[in-house]
Amino acid sequence: MLSFWLNRIRPLARDRSESPPIHSKRHANFTSANTDHEKKKENPGDVMKAGVMIGRKIMIVVDSSLESKNALQWALTHTVQTQDMVILLHVTKPSKRGRECNKGINSRVFEFLSSMKNVCQLKRPEVHIEVAVAEDRKKGPAIVEEAKKRGVALLVLGQKRRSLTWRLMMVWAGNRTAAAGAGVVDYCIQNAGCRAIAVRRKSKKVGGYLITTKRQKDFWLLA
Repeated sequence: MLSFWLNRIRPLARDRSESPPIHSKRHANFTSANTDHEKKKENPGDVMKAGVMIGRKIMIVVDSSLESKNALQWALTHTVQTQDMVILLHVTKPSKRGRECNKGINSRVFEFLSSMKNVCQLKRPEVHIEVAVAEDRKKGPAIVEEAKKRGVALLVLGQKRRSLTWRLMMVWAGNRTAAAGAGVVDYCIQNAGCRAIAVRRKSKKVGGYLITTKRQKDFWLLA
């Protein structure tokens, strides 16, 4: 029975391929006019944006610390995919020293972000990279707000190794850690509207990374 139906379908497919439908000249002109009209309405940048938006927006908080560089390296190697858009966010404190000082600070920030962008492009040349700057005295809320405003799907931050004194203070504070300000990374993990991941490199002897999320803490990823 199966061979019978296959024998009937094959000639039909061959006939259709050999006899393509004939469109009238009027129909062809109408289609061409509609296509031209759509092209005029289309923004030149929409094609690129549409291609980028197929994937996720991943925001990586960057600064001059080693922890930040390790988190960036981890994200580019383990998380970022070809179709994703990477946003490098740097948070600075507002300056009160005048315009000239602000120009100097902006210049240094621009050079820093440009170098970070170059690192990303060398590592992942096929990924679209953007940079962003936020000015706020409260770094945690600024990061959460930027991630929300840009529709980020994943937020990646570098995390420092906590000292024994800090750990004892957190144990003593108990449930008051959030109110007392347990740190920028902890604030972002608890308050970000998207998934937030804190990354800390394990010791060179052991290798791998320690990953902290809202549900997991110091999950050892050997990679």
